[in-house]
Amino acid sequence: MRSPKEIALDTKLMDMLKGLNLSGKALSAGKCIIEDQEVQAIQEYANTVSIKRLGYNDHGPVHMRTVALNGLIMLDLLREAKIKTSLETEECGSFEDSLIGVLMAAFLHDIGMSLSRQDHEIHSAYMAYPILDRLLRQVYAGDIQKQVTVRSLALEGISGHMGNRVIHSLEAGILLVADGCDMTKGRARIPMALSGSPKVGDIHKYSANSIEEVRISQGQEQSIRIEIAMSSEVGLFQVEEVLLGKIAASTVKKYIELYAIVQGGEPKRYL
Repeated sequence: MRSPKEIALDTKLMDMLKGLNLSGKALSAGKCIIEDQEVQAIQEYANTVSIKRLGYNDHGPVHMRTVALNGLIMLDLLREAKIKTSLETEECGSFEDSLIGVLMAAFLHDIGMSLSRQDHEIHSAYMAYPILDRLLRQVYAGDIQKQVTVRSLALEGISGHMGNRVIHSLEAGILLVADGCDMTKGRARIPMALSGSPKVGDIHKYSANSIEEVRISQGQEQSIRIEIAMSSEVGLFQVEEVLLGKIAASTVKKYIELYAIVQGGEPKRYL
């Protein structure tokens, strides 16, 4: 069963898909993956393993929906700036096809956490394959070329979302940054509540707990402006050790300007 937070994010996603005025395939893809019971079940179990077994932060339905929303916002900003996606540039798909690939990759990129943190992006890719195959047959009924193209695009994004493998498409780069941008204190709330004695890796939870808001909007000099608002300087760890690395490995780095704002201080520009 979806939580109130999940339902609110689903509403935002569907509203955004409607507002993009596309052919309707993206809206169909959003409805398919949001309502899919297998996707919901594996997201929830991945989160249970992540938080209760491994002591990590949120890697479940709320996180994956947040990443999807981040990705759609950034894709739309690039479209407004007349920057083409890789599928458009290569003339093998439309903006809408690229959006569907990013949307589905976002919903499935962390399902491998249900097995292990180590190599979870690769676990996510092979676990996602049959789900993508099943859902894309519904979205692109009778169009095997689009099914294969968008499936491959989504799998590139999933397998490359940790930033430790070279990615080449703009779409995979969007997913990489969209994932890094989900760093607000809500992700660390449950692990913080469950934490006992201090252990290696706690800095990630304490750092994330100081992040108040991540804002993605149109930039002044670049197409995408990312602002990280935080209550204390410990949040800079998340920016410098997590997000900056993902942006550096992303194909959309050149389109991003990045700011961190500590409460009561002046904005610090990184990019």
